[in-house]
Amino acid sequence: MSEIPGDLKFNKSHEWARVEDDGTVRVGISDHAQSQLGDLVYVELPEIGSSVEAGNAAAVLESVKAASDIYSPVSGEVVEVNELLSDKPETINADAFGEGWIFAVRPSDRSELDQLLDAKAYEELIEHDEQ
Repeated sequence: MSEIPGDLKFNKSHEWARVEDDGTVRVGISDHAQSQLGDLVYVELPEIGSSVEAGNAAAVLESVKAASDIYSPVSGEVVEVNELLSDKPETINADAFGEGWIFAVRPSDRSELDQLLDAKAYEELIEHDEQ
C-alpha cells in the first residue's frame, strides 16, 4: 500500500479531499479504494457548474469488477473535472493521490472538512477493514 499523504482528509467511503491554495477542494479516491476496485475502465465525471452535497454521489467509476459511486466529501459547486480520465481512467489506478484526481469543488461550507478523517485516522480505518 502506498503512503497516505498527510495533507488529505478522507470520507469513510474512501474519497479524499485536498484543499488547494485557491480554496477549492480537489477530490479523488484513495489508493486502497482503487486497489479494491481493480482496473478502471470508465469514469462518469460530474458536470462543471453542478452542485454537489457532502455524502452524496457525484461521479461513477466502473472497473472490470463493478461500478461504484464516488461521494463528494464537501458540498459546493463543481469547478473543474479531470478530463484526462475520460480517455485514461486507469490514471486513477496508477496515481490515485496525484494525477488520478476526479473533480474539484468550490465548497459552500468549509466546516464540513472538519467532519472528515485525517490521514492517520483513515489509515487506522483501512487497517481495521483488512482484519
